[in-house]
Amino acid sequence: MKTILISILLLSAFIWKAQAQQAFPLSHGKGYKLPVCVYKGDTIPYITLKNIYVYPEMRFKNNRQRRNYNKLVRDIKKTLPLAKEVRRAVIETYEYLQTLPDEKSKEAHIKLVEKGLKKQYTPKMKKLTFAQGKLLIKLVNRECNLSSYQLVKAFMGSFKAGFYQTFAALFGASLKKEYHPEDEDRMIERIIILVENGQI
Repeated sequence: MKTILISILLLSAFIWKAQAQQAFPLSHGKGYKLPVCVYKGDTIPYITLKNIYVYPEMRFKNNRQRRNYNKLVRDIKKTLPLAKEVRRAVIETYEYLQTLPDEKSKEAHIKLVEKGLKKQYTPKMKKLTFAQGKLLIKLVNRECNLSSYQLVKAFMGSFKAGFYQTFAALFGASLKKEYHPEDEDRMIERIIILVENGQI
């Protein structure tokens, strides 16, 4: 009787394996290369998973609050990539300036960078709403650890920084606005973390 049961189990396993191969055919050499580690003589493939951030569920008092939250998510998704591009441009420009021999060549390079940035980003900036522009100023501070005013002053001088600050003030904005993730910008930080992690 035991022999019959074992035979039936083995036969069932072979039939299941054949069906599984038909349903999920082998990739014939295609697949994913994974890093491996050796643990007590065994080679084990492994993958590093992203952190999953869990926040309390959002509760809205009314539809207006829900719309405002959804608008903030949309605005962050639109402006965060721009803030990251600014950071990249600042780092590249700073590193390149360190290789230049004198102030004259540095000033010439900064003028070229300014001209290139205006050409590249003016069309994008024109598409931003006023709220998105103000948000971008904060996100630049988050990404660069310097306010937009400080960045302009460092690269283009006090006169241009003052000019752009005055221009922004005419529209009720400030290039000196800072980002406070533990205080007034807590919700923005939460959304950024979830967006960067692909959770929203």
